[in-house]
Amino acid sequence: MKKWLPVLLTVILTAGCAPHFSKQDQIVQKKNDKKETAIVPNYQISNQYYRTILPFKPSKSRGLTVSNLNTRYDIDEFETGLMRVAQKQYSPNDYLFQEGQYLDKNTVVSWLNRKYTASQLKAQKLKPADNLGLNPVASGKDAASTPIYLAHILEQDYLIKSNKNTVKLGGVVIGLALNSVYYYQKQQYGATYDKTISHAQVASHGKSIAQEVIKRLRNISGLKNVPITIALYEQKGTDSVVPGNFFAYTTVSNGSTSIDNWKTVNEKYYLFPSDQATKDYRDDSQSFSNFKDDVEKYFPNYNGVVGRGLYEDGQLTKLNIEIPMQFYGQSEVVGFTQYVAGIVSDFPDHISLEISVTSVNGPKALIVREPGEKEPFVHIYD
Repeated sequence: MKKWLPVLLTVILTAGCAPHFSKQDQIVQKKNDKKETAIVPNYQISNQYYRTILPFKPSKSRGLTVSNLNTRYDIDEFETGLMRVAQKQYSPNDYLFQEGQYLDKNTVVSWLNRKYTASQLKAQKLKPADNLGLNPVASGKDAASTPIYLAHILEQDYLIKSNKNTVKLGGVVIGLALNSVYYYQKQQYGATYDKTISHAQVASHGKSIAQEVIKRLRNISGLKNVPITIALYEQKGTDSVVPGNFFAYTTVSNGSTSIDNWKTVNEKYYLFPSDQATKDYRDDSQSFSNFKDDVEKYFPNYNGVVGRGLYEDGQLTKLNIEIPMQFYGQSEVVGFTQYVAGIVSDFPDHISLEISVTSVNGPKALIVREPGEKEPFVHIYD
């Protein structure tokens, strides 16, 4: 029997954002010399998710991620992928999550600027203290010669209990989103050109920027004596249909301003179907083809099934599939959803699987199968 949960999304959102307030801990959050009362929900969806203290405090640089990253895929992955990196250092069983409270919007924007020359500072009537840009000075007549490397900075804070009823900052995780494609104009309001930046360049400039970021963070009140993790993310171009990925991270111990070594993050997204997926992961590509063929048996001459798979250390761990269809009634939706839920066994059960069935009028059904589960959860939208 399939597990039909008509309120699956409501349950998920409730579990993640507004748990039952009868099951909670009241704690005191210490920040510098200030103390604030907060609430920690006891409910945790799984050990892959952090609990968040209430009331929820939005990031002080909220809103910049959407405007600074190229695609909605990168916007989502940059945040969730940074949480995966955080789990390497800060266990969800011991730490609580809070959006960044130290880097405000003005600081992030100023750091994302280009560095100014002395003449540029003078021309714009700026002080040397305003010269905070982490991107290189624009030099030469060729606009492509000095790319913008750093696209965005994201802060996540992780809190830990210092005693039974008190929490304090236990560590900070900083994500640096770096461009793999640089977009520029040769003249104002002119045509937009693009230049591919090699991964070696991305990595080199990213690590150099990270060293400067560490030094600056240590000068911010409250961040002098906490571990700081910095992770490097390479975002895709504006036309990409898959997100980029984190490729390296480092953790600097309390009080230190020196990065001693970097650890590799072996993650990559693949599009299904694609020649690259077939070349690198033939068995997984065949599983997707089998699933796609089964969908086409239900709706002949249909080939719109698209998948995005996340590989970690060479193994497929997550696969999101989109099936856009044209339906003429709710009974069609129900019948098709039941059929699709019955063929998810085409995929190995160690992966996290999510299938979205949509139409021009919006989402129609959601099918979710967690790793290790044989049967999926299914939700059909009214």
